Amino acid sequence: MTSTTRPAPTSGSGAISPRLLGDAVGVDLGKHVKAFGPLPSQHKVKRGHAGPLVAEVEASGLAGRGGGWFPTGRKMNAVVSAAGASRKDPIVVVNAMEGEPAASKDSVLVHRNPHLVLDGAVLAAQAVGSPVAYVVAHRGSRSVGTLERAVAQRTGDPVELRVLSAPARYVASEESALAHFVGEGIGLPVTVPPRVFESGVRRRPTFLSNAETFAHIALIARRGSGWFRQVGDPPQPGTMLVSVSGAVAQPGVVEVPTGTTMRQILGLAGGTTGSVAAAVTGGYGGAWVSAGAAIDLPFSVDGLRPVGGVPGAGVLAVLPTDACGLVETGRVVQWMAGQSAGQCGPCRFGLAAVSQDFAMLAGGKLKRTGLGALEKRLGIIPGRGACRHPDGVVRFAASALQVFGDEVQRHLSGQCSAGRRTFVLPVPAGKVDLPVARPGEEWR
Repeated sequence: MTSTTRPAPTSGSGAISPRLLGDAVGVDLGKHVKAFGPLPSQHKVKRGHAGPLVAEVEASGLAGRGGGWFPTGRKMNAVVSAAGASRKDPIVVVNAMEGEPAASKDSVLVHRNPHLVLDGAVLAAQAVGSPVAYVVAHRGSRSVGTLERAVAQRTGDPVELRVLSAPARYVASEESALAHFVGEGIGLPVTVPPRVFESGVRRRPTFLSNAETFAHIALIARRGSGWFRQVGDPPQPGTMLVSVSGAVAQPGVVEVPTGTTMRQILGLAGGTTGSVAAAVTGGYGGAWVSAGAAIDLPFSVDGLRPVGGVPGAGVLAVLPTDACGLVETGRVVQWMAGQSAGQCGPCRFGLAAVSQDFAMLAGGKLKRTGLGALEKRLGIIPGRGACRHPDGVVRFAASALQVFGDEVQRHLSGQCSAGRRTFVLPVPAGKVDLPVARPGEEWR
């Protein structure tokens, strides 16, 4: 994907300039300081005490942009409290891995303005009392080299910055898996509770969020919570990055105020290339929505809830009417099942069975009794895994059965209404063996 930085629509009339993507300065620290200003100074805090920035972030209403949309200030306060209770210094971790195949927003941000992400990491570490901030990207991604070059230019930061490259696996970017990797060198999820904010990296309270969230923290530290709240949906204000793909003229990353409608977002991506049937919201752990039902709804947690959608990791992938949503879903489910860490039954066997059922449905070979078995599996898997990976896959698959209900009936009769023979959703190439093998060295 390419970056799109045209002015984003406000909730009313007029436009705003992009906040995160507007000035592309790359790894040049001098250009970064000229564009955004120097790193704001902060006082050192004692363990168990929060710096003033934590209150400012909480007042801003910033919610994590990695998928969960949890209030960032509340998470920072929880880390500070856990550090005081445990008498252990906290740790800060930036998740720049972006294992979502349909997403590219964090990698675009890191490429364009890496120092904004690093500033946020340093400032957050100071605010919660962490001596170090880890920035982690997928092994083999261009983000690793960009971050390393950017860190090499920084001298005199009040906390230590370390860049790590983690296994290029989808589940390795899950919160507990990432904390496990930073602390023990193994990118596998661990059972929660305790949550990462209580006991994460080396059993220390850990403030872990994605790259975009930290970039917003860097701007809030410079310009304040009032400035941050000037745009966006009041319950979750500010701007957000959205990776737009599928049946649009200009696929890429756009920056929009939260609450911007899907129609406006598609307009920033050059508009659709024809009639559209549905869209993936939030990514492959998100959900399908009907285009007609969602097109004029705010692309936000509250806005998409009535139609079962989620903004998630800022993914919007549009499906044209001549493509088969069941075929596309089957491809995604198979890949996601293959990304399992193989540690628990719901992932190893539950997702493998769902993938097999969906492949049969997509191929017009599933009978009504088989559909009933698929629906039963989708009902019993959630909440049983060691992490939330199976929950996300099930949500994605279940939403397809609902949104493409008419097509399901055609496929049960061995028919398909699609005229397209090429695929729309990006799925990494490679053979998928199901059930997956037990985890090995590739997770280190």
